[in-house]
Amino acid sequence: MMSTLLVGIAAGCSNNAADATNNTSIVSNAESNVSADKTSTDSDATVVKALQANLNASGIEENIISAVPTDMDGIYWVTAEGLPPFFTDKVGKHIIQGQIIAVGEQTPVDISAALVASTAQEALKAVDKKDMVIYPAKGETKSIIYAFTDADCGYCRKLHSEIDDINARGVEVRYLAWPRSQQSIPKMEAIWCSEDRKAAMNQAKTGANVQAPSCANPVQEHMALGAKLGVRGTPAIFTEAGQQIGGYLPAAQLAEAAGAN
Repeated sequence: MMSTLLVGIAAGCSNNAADATNNTSIVSNAESNVSADKTSTDSDATVVKALQANLNASGIEENIISAVPTDMDGIYWVTAEGLPPFFTDKVGKHIIQGQIIAVGEQTPVDISAALVASTAQEALKAVDKKDMVIYPAKGETKSIIYAFTDADCGYCRKLHSEIDDINARGVEVRYLAWPRSQQSIPKMEAIWCSEDRKAAMNQAKTGANVQAPSCANPVQEHMALGAKLGVRGTPAIFTEAGQQIGGYLPAAQLAEAAGAN
């Protein structure tokens, strides 16, 4: 039930450009004033216990990991197993999704931005390189991006058509699987089960039907990770620092957004 409430939208991902890029927001380039240093060690055990009890009372059995205080009095940033982060109040009675914007200063500030990035950074860093399909930078590696991708997504294919240009700009691309439908799962699993994953990825991105013997693969784990990070469209691109920089971007713009220039 909780998964349906919080991540159901992710199952209906679109490869429409508007859905696969940054969310529209009144906060454009404002930086968060919430310290990225706040981690689960800053968690308030009382809030975690209260929220867990309220969820259980409502028949929801999700495991709450942490509840970290934000710059908004009485509001906490919650991480849970297999779910996108969300906000709650001090007594764990309400679940709040989306941005909370602080106004009144020179520019609006998203109070959760640094916490969102920190959560993503830790989660992506924990993914074993052998479980990704990696296209290394040519020459000096200036930046690394993680891209949740679907072989059947038009914008993913467009991004992949520029992979040589992206790599030439010093950007290493690390692909994770994010099939947008049940029909795409076998193809993504076949890519990860192929002896040469890069060759299989290249073929799949041209529309070819990739096949491979079944194997233990990380596709389901990648899907769960994407749900946890709030992925709603493909490609969903994150920097090494955990910042989501949107969906498809031309190679030059992508390199700039990733800090490779």
